[in-house]
Amino acid sequence: MVGHAIKYRQRIFAEPRVIAVNIEQQLGTFHLNVVFASAAKVIALFGRSGCGKTSVVNAIAGVSRPKRGRIQIGDTVVFDAEAGIFLPPEARRVGYVFQDGLLFPHMNVAQNLRYGQGRQDVGSSRAGVSLSKVVDVLGLNLLLARRPINLSGGERQRVAIGRALLANPQLLLLDEPLAALDNERKQDVMQYIERLRDEFAIPMVLVSHSHDEVTRLAQEMVLMVDGRVVETGIVDAMMSRLDLTPLSGRYEAGAVIRATIASHDDKYALTTLTFAGGTLRVPRINGAIGNPAHARVRARDVSVALSAPSDISINNILQGIVREISREPGPIVDLQIAVGEALLLARITRYSVDKLNLAPGTPVYLLLKAISLDKQSLAHR
Repeated sequence: MVGHAIKYRQRIFAEPRVIAVNIEQQLGTFHLNVVFASAAKVIALFGRSGCGKTSVVNAIAGVSRPKRGRIQIGDTVVFDAEAGIFLPPEARRVGYVFQDGLLFPHMNVAQNLRYGQGRQDVGSSRAGVSLSKVVDVLGLNLLLARRPINLSGGERQRVAIGRALLANPQLLLLDEPLAALDNERKQDVMQYIERLRDEFAIPMVLVSHSHDEVTRLAQEMVLMVDGRVVETGIVDAMMSRLDLTPLSGRYEAGAVIRATIASHDDKYALTTLTFAGGTLRVPRINGAIGNPAHARVRARDVSVALSAPSDISINNILQGIVREISREPGPIVDLQIAVGEALLLARITRYSVDKLNLAPGTPVYLLLKAISLDKQSLAHR
């Protein structure tokens, strides 16, 4: 086991990666021992509050210095304890966006943005993004003359992201950028982060404990518990694993359906999505027909039946096959159900499992209310 761990630690620095981290650090009574690597465009550090996510990004940014280990960003080793390498934050070309933006209060939006532009590494071979492009993508045109005190929380975060982008980073760190925002502003800023992800070739590390944020924005996920990495992998696969739901937060656990927008119903303000396992009717989303979309289906919103119900208000009835049943003690049981190529989760009582005689391989019908798929659960491109 020890030999396998050593080989993995060696391999993550040998393969092409956006980011590779192998660090150990003592922070008071809290011990951080983290190993992961990723080549994803957006990688999420995910876990409950206090698990050490911010401590990891502080080490990546150079805000703190680990006791042991190594950090590599692209081809650049920014920290290596054995070799005595510790690049200061300003030499790492890392953009860091905090929860509250931390804008300069005496500067207007344009001046805050130009401050980031003035910190570009002129010796870098990588061309920096233009001010006009950042202003356009983040929707800042009408805000340029305002001071931070006259901005909403979502607007401040968009400016903070823009300022970090204009410093020409090779990596962008987003530390709970939506945590201080209400739901409406979260949705607004998430749309801009999606545009950022899709239109700029700058990889991002997103720190979050929100299932919705991670499934919508990230491709890969690093699941952390108590200062260590429990598992890493593709977001969709990680979210549908029954063994990880107790660690990632069982109440909000669920899976993701990747679909296509098939039609819009103006009369009832609904959108129909199609995927390999069937169709979903959801509250209307503003995407063009044929565009990709995804819906996060929470396990607690899914009911199970052995036969197709009729005369029922629920519009979404999908056919699937039980793949796995959780074994945790207590009255609640999670099911993993294959629906086409998607793996969905359903949370029901242990009594219902026995009453329906459910087992791996049992064909079932899944019942899902359209209204359970709210704005937080839906996204499109």
